[in-house]
Amino acid sequence: MKATTQQETRLIDPDDLPIWVPGRVLCESKGLGWNGVAQRTYRYHGQDVEIPPMNTFMIVQYRKGDTPMDRQFDGRWTRTRCGPGHFSLLSRSMQSHWNWTEGLVVSHLYLTDALMTRVARDVQDKDVGQVCLHDVLQGSDPVVSHIADQLTMEAADDGPAGKLYAEALSVQLAVHLLRNYASFESRKAPGPSGLSQRQLNLLEAYIDAHLHESLSLDELAGVLGMGVWTFNRHLRESVGLPAYSFVQHKRLERARTMLREPGRALKDVAAACGYSDQAHMTRSFRKALGVTPGQYRAGL
Repeated sequence: MKATTQQETRLIDPDDLPIWVPGRVLCESKGLGWNGVAQRTYRYHGQDVEIPPMNTFMIVQYRKGDTPMDRQFDGRWTRTRCGPGHFSLLSRSMQSHWNWTEGLVVSHLYLTDALMTRVARDVQDKDVGQVCLHDVLQGSDPVVSHIADQLTMEAADDGPAGKLYAEALSVQLAVHLLRNYASFESRKAPGPSGLSQRQLNLLEAYIDAHLHESLSLDELAGVLGMGVWTFNRHLRESVGLPAYSFVQHKRLERARTMLREPGRALKDVAAACGYSDQAHMTRSFRKALGVTPGQYRAGL
């Protein structure tokens, strides 16, 4: 087992955050099986709080309320005003002191060091040292906002799209943060060359054999011995779709084939195709084809 340094033992987990920053939890991703990323939405009143160093990177997305905000980070105070459309970054292992006066609803995203380091290594195509994000108290970035919105909606709805979708979003967010808010310069990755036919056949065979399961991005990349960012890049070059959309396409293809069997119950089709339930399959059909599975079957 890897030895734990004295500094590491002092890092707090996001689950411990309410001890230092009391608030009401409105939704969270706990129990959804997400890897490398977690989400929690809080309702806060005005507070003056000190937060010990955390073992994750934290993004705070301001969703409701508007307040003056003071924060001490790395020994330096910053004063601004935060409200909807803004976000703050807090790098891993950094102590901070926050002060705000008005009520807020915020969405927290927690990215693990393992995720950030792995993606940084993959994007840089070389080993990287410790990742540290810039001090951002009042950021405005449509990419960060969009991904935060999607992860928050997933957590609020109990993850209907599955952990693969959350992992794909977390990798996209990690890449964007590393390229725009990290302390090291990002080197341009080699141009995508796509997957060979053998690799594509291997991947499709694996997906077909495990389509009834909840597939993860790490799992699919591991089939080809790639990092998740490289895998997603090559797959998009080959088929025009990222991993999440590619798997959803495969689920839809199988479901359409199975619906040609008159005796098959819709819930059994949903289970065999890896949908979380029949309602999940119905949403996918409506989005892709504009009809429900029952209407699709009737139209055959």
